[in-house]
Amino acid sequence: MLGDVPVEAAGEQRGRGSKISADQARALCGMTVRALAKRGDAGPVAVPDPAGLQESAILVPVPEAEPVVGQLRARLDRAASRGIPAHVTILYPFVPPEQITAAVLGKAAAAVASVQSFDCEFAGTGWFGDQVVWLAPEPASPFRALTAAVHAAFPQCPPFGGAFAEVIPHLTIGDRPEGGLGVLRAAQAEVLPALPVGTHVTRAWLMAGTQAPGSWQLRATFPLGI
Repeated sequence: MLGDVPVEAAGEQRGRGSKISADQARALCGMTVRALAKRGDAGPVAVPDPAGLQESAILVPVPEAEPVVGQLRARLDRAASRGIPAHVTILYPFVPPEQITAAVLGKAAAAVASVQSFDCEFAGTGWFGDQVVWLAPEPASPFRALTAAVHAAFPQCPPFGGAFAEVIPHLTIGDRPEGGLGVLRAAQAEVLPALPVGTHVTRAWLMAGTQAPGSWQLRATFPLGI
């Protein structure tokens, strides 16, 4: 998922069972979800609305999953409304878009190409607490290898801002929708009969945008190794 951290999972993946707030989790990802106000000696000072802040991510698109999860994501996953397709996140947040140069693109391409293309199947679902339901890729190890390779090339960009001790590859179906747990369970029940979904992963995408609807755009494509 992009821009939205599974809040309960943050504590669980760290092995302490603790929870962090939504704002804390998103701050760890290098973003805030709403305009705030700080009070200093001179009184309240407005903080700019982050909705217009540009950010980027490297991800693996999974078009084969769209017939199964596309309509559900449109209702239940805010990333879909921003123009991000069904995907497995490789590295988010990535380099700020204004800092993406030819050298950055070349380094990212080399990192992605260090992992060979692979077949993958999404045969089941998983949960982050009771707030996020997702498709589980098998095998997951090539996605982990991609994350490790790109992070090694860009150590200043830890996955999800370093919020998690372990990053679990996943394809988000629904992320904290207004309907809550019942809506997510219904989505899971709708998806399971349509599984498995198979794909052959040959490329990763660099996308960039804001929190505004439809703002995320494809910036570059990086082939995996042969």
